[in-house]
Amino acid sequence: MFQIYFVFSYIICNFTSEFNNKRSIAMIEYFTSNLWLFWVVICVLCLIMEVSSGTFFIMCFAVGAIFSIVSSLIGMPFWLQVIVFAVFSTLCIFFVRPFALKYLHRGEDRRASNVEALIGRVGIVIDAIEADGSGYVKVDGDEWKAITSDGTAIAKGEKVKVVSMESIVVTVVLV
Repeated sequence: MFQIYFVFSYIICNFTSEFNNKRSIAMIEYFTSNLWLFWVVICVLCLIMEVSSGTFFIMCFAVGAIFSIVSSLIGMPFWLQVIVFAVFSTLCIFFVRPFALKYLHRGEDRRASNVEALIGRVGIVIDAIEADGSGYVKVDGDEWKAITSDGTAIAKGEKVKVVSMESIVVTVVLV
């Protein structure tokens, strides 16, 4: 406990010149006697980061911090609180996270990407597609070489739907 007091007093005394020694020592004594506040801050920061990631990985550290809050409130020394944090965070990663991912991310295993995401989209012909030939379409801001599925011609400005893709050439039908 003396080492923690020394580290906090060194940081506060050297980086906050506006505080005199009495205020710094009083603040350090308050913080060391209320270490649960440290764990509350860690917990809240982890939950905020988890909201932005959605991986349920950082949430495990928030769970570890909650157990450290409890250990702090029952009077365990700081080094033991850190061990409680590490143990419960690790247990949560291996036992709670897989269930959270399984039940809260249902149906997200198969996401359409690249070519799969393009199929079914509607675009506009920007260069007329000739009969049994090719032209160009614009789909979601990207230009693609296009052919028709039945070999018919489609005029410039017509709306088309992408039905398949072969290499860099999309096959379209008139909408």
